[in-house]
Amino acid sequence: MTTSLGYLLAVLCIGITLIVLLTAKWRIHAFFALVLAGFVVGMGSGLSAPETITAVKTGFGDIMKSLALLIVLGTTLGLVLEHTGSTRVLANYILKKIPHRYAALAMSITGYIVGLPLFCDSGYIVLSGLNKSIARRTQIPVAVLSVSLASGLYSVHCLIPPHPGATAAAGIIGVDYGKLILLGALVAIPAMLLGYVWSTYAVKKFKIEDPEPAEEEIYEWSHQPSVLKSFLPVIVPILLIAIKSFLLLGVDAASLTSGQKIISLLGDPVIALTIGLLLAFNTGRPWKKESVQKVLNEAIEKAGGILVIVGAGGAFGAVLQATKMGDHFNSSLPLAGLGLLFPFLLTSVLKTALGSSTVAIITAASIILPLLSALGLDSESGRLLCVLAMGAGSMMISHANDAYFWVIAKFSGIEMRTMLRVYTIATILMGLLSFLLVYLLSFVL
Repeated sequence: MTTSLGYLLAVLCIGITLIVLLTAKWRIHAFFALVLAGFVVGMGSGLSAPETITAVKTGFGDIMKSLALLIVLGTTLGLVLEHTGSTRVLANYILKKIPHRYAALAMSITGYIVGLPLFCDSGYIVLSGLNKSIARRTQIPVAVLSVSLASGLYSVHCLIPPHPGATAAAGIIGVDYGKLILLGALVAIPAMLLGYVWSTYAVKKFKIEDPEPAEEEIYEWSHQPSVLKSFLPVIVPILLIAIKSFLLLGVDAASLTSGQKIISLLGDPVIALTIGLLLAFNTGRPWKKESVQKVLNEAIEKAGGILVIVGAGGAFGAVLQATKMGDHFNSSLPLAGLGLLFPFLLTSVLKTALGSSTVAIITAASIILPLLSALGLDSESGRLLCVLAMGAGSMMISHANDAYFWVIAKFSGIEMRTMLRVYTIATILMGLLSFLLVYLLSFVL
């Protein structure tokens, strides 16, 4: 069955509308909404039933392979930090250093810094407990703090190495990593700040109120961990991943020395989070067997609910990828004169359709590589700006088929409607601003 680009876009709109209606209006669990939408879009776009089922299984398995252990370990780390009182210690320390009214901005900047080495998903998981503690103490709405933190993490995740999308795109297109990191970090700062500004404005404009806050549980030990012991479980994993990311950037895996292999092992996000978890268990007094059982069981129960939604989002994205929308763009649009606009728009549509920023920018880079000359971007600066334009496009639009969307929603307790109003619109604004900055850079490079 041959399908046109317009037809595929119409089917995609139906699928996204179905997700929104099922989750926001009829309160159907997001797992079922995403899987059902995947079948509707897959079979509606011409995939056979077996092909659609294969895409669903593959997408679910691939996202679990990359995120499942991170989510379980990150969830456990967050709960241990809460149970030992470490998040309260961290919140109190941060709020002593900054006025309460700037707490959201502080979370945004924290997200930007933490996001340099850390994937946005795992960075948000690690910091979500701290985020909620600050919300309880400052009375700033959770949506403001959560989207501020998420925006800071997201801005660098989409634009610079060592994150996989930007790294892969730079390798495909042929861009110097150092220049990309420098310019990408500069472009990400205004994007991060815009996410913070929009979250503050949107919560007031839409009069969004927090749900009934959960009371902070008081546990059997009465002492407070030290600031150092409270910070180590968060900082050590970040430093380990950062050291691996930057010291081994561009190094061939086959030529690693013994020391570099150790750095590579310790800097693996799963190993780094495991080390952070062990440090977290060391923040309190000697643990009783019942306390350990309680925390671990609670972590598995909480992570399980998040995993099925994240997996369903990956399945939906895989179905959309199987429709080969990028090929339709390649054959349907006139490229002459589009310049940087084409890689930005292509990546934006792929991101909106597929959910994954990484998959979107890698797919777009593969499509655009043979089109660089036609786009007028076949120069050193043109290729650099092209990758940055794709990074800006990979920010928008984050919605129900994006795993990160659900990580934010579930770890922060934000309902679907609020996420769409605050976070989704923030990603659109961030992407547009980033592209505008890249376009302006094209006049000076």
